[in-house]
Amino acid sequence: MELKNAKHLRGTVSVPGDKSISHRAIMFGAISKGMTEVTNFLQGADCLSTISCFQKMGISIENRKDRVIVHGKGLHGLSAPKEILDTGNSGTTTRLISGILAGQSFSSSLTGDHSIQKRPMKRILTPLSAMGADVSSVRGNDCAPLQFHPSSLHGMTYTSPVSSAQVKSCILLAGLYADDTTSVIEPVLSRNHTELMLSAFGADIQSQNTTVSIHPNPNLQGQKVEVPGDISSAAYFIAAGLLAKDAEILIQNVGINPTRDGILKAAHAMGGNIQKQNERIVSGEPVCDLLVTSSALFGTDIGGELIPTLIDEIPMIAVMAAFADGTTRITDAAELKVKESNRILTVAENLRRMGADVTPTEDGMIIKGNPCALHKADFDSYLDHRIAMAFAVAALSLDAPCCMQDAECVNISYPKFYEDLYGLIRDE
Repeated sequence: MELKNAKHLRGTVSVPGDKSISHRAIMFGAISKGMTEVTNFLQGADCLSTISCFQKMGISIENRKDRVIVHGKGLHGLSAPKEILDTGNSGTTTRLISGILAGQSFSSSLTGDHSIQKRPMKRILTPLSAMGADVSSVRGNDCAPLQFHPSSLHGMTYTSPVSSAQVKSCILLAGLYADDTTSVIEPVLSRNHTELMLSAFGADIQSQNTTVSIHPNPNLQGQKVEVPGDISSAAYFIAAGLLAKDAEILIQNVGINPTRDGILKAAHAMGGNIQKQNERIVSGEPVCDLLVTSSALFGTDIGGELIPTLIDEIPMIAVMAAFADGTTRITDAAELKVKESNRILTVAENLRRMGADVTPTEDGMIIKGNPCALHKADFDSYLDHRIAMAFAVAALSLDAPCCMQDAECVNISYPKFYEDLYGLIRDE
């Protein structure tokens, strides 16, 4: 696909619904009693995989595009699937649904695409097994496909070696089916959408510092969930507005949960001009509009407790760093190696193609910004939607149109991405 370049960006954009919240609304609605209505649901391939998995377990789900209706059957209302549950490319679906499957009275099998079958699942297999779950990696390599058999789950306190909302959520969901309280302790607090939403559905859940505890067998009730715009999707328009020579972009209805807003902190640290407008609370989540204008960026250090709040945005931040003046150091981000691609290597490779000075490290990268050295390039998405979107934004600020291999992988999270991005281009 040919990627456009442009100096002038103007307009208003509304990004798709938050992927993390969309997944959870379907899952929690399915194991609650009564109807759950989800508006602004993300119609991306990952979230559609979640719908498919629960439909295969007997849950009636009406996808009306503008809203999704889930007819939940309660905590113990799922039925044995007649076929293997396929999560596609969705790591969130795979890890979160595993916590639910571990507590069922029926056997099931879970798999995904080629990428999912290489992503590490030991991080959930270990705690689930410690709770008494009968779960195994079919090929014995701690990856999907996974096999679940009925078992009795026990409450426990688990100290997680990684700050991961997927790991935490998997354990908490298994804890719904346990015989006692289940607690998860993280090194640093990861995104807390599960805690907020489960509580709204009626779960008995408490959070204190980096510890979350859940009590078993709650009476979950269906809810109305309005999904805010995904800040991970907004990140590309934030960067586009900051990097363009002449830009003013209003991004509407963006979720700014403090466990997810690291991109805003990083952009401000780099000198980015971003204003919050119309701040409000929507379905328990903080939301606002973001006004972004052209900015002269400079390098900064990104690491520590900030990383879990922007882990998905690091490819875009790395591109911003290449256009900034000075050096940016990204550390404590080894998690990048086990995403849809090894994002340390794939980001570095594409940055080098456009002339950037980048050094990959074990847990991140060092980028010596020099906008004058950057030039058009042919990029590879590596079938990773966040790589594709980040370098489509990079191409806007290069000296000529670029090309992207396998650009269509953005359908995983943002099917209308190119339409929305290029709709902001103005002639002057």
